Amino acid sequence: MEQVFFNVPLSKLEPIFKRWIKEAQSEIEQPKFANTEQPEQFLTIQQAAAFLNLSVATMYSKVSRSEIPVMKRGKRLYFSLKELTEYLRNGKKKTTAEIEAEADLYLSKNKKSAAL
Repeated sequence: MEQVFFNVPLSKLEPIFKRWIKEAQSEIEQPKFANTEQPEQFLTIQQAAAFLNLSVATMYSKVSRSEIPVMKRGKRLYFSLKELTEYLRNGKKKTTAEIEAEADLYLSKNKKSAAL
């Protein structure tokens, strides 16, 4: 192995080494933040109503008909922000293109099984 020596003053190398050390430290610390999950956020009925843009009375109505995901602790109702977001996404109306694509897929699968 060849050894190469450079005649570079320490004052010029010091900032380079400091930058390398900072980069290495930030790479080591990143997985710690990537593995930590945000704690689940819970809302009161008033907060959930505001989030869904509904009245509190409508929220109570939806809870009594089991239309909306809810948790009850004692006399209090709690709503998971994550579950409410999923609830909204599940209510998405499909576009005509999505319906036609599903129909085509269904028909193509059934043609194959009917031909056998």
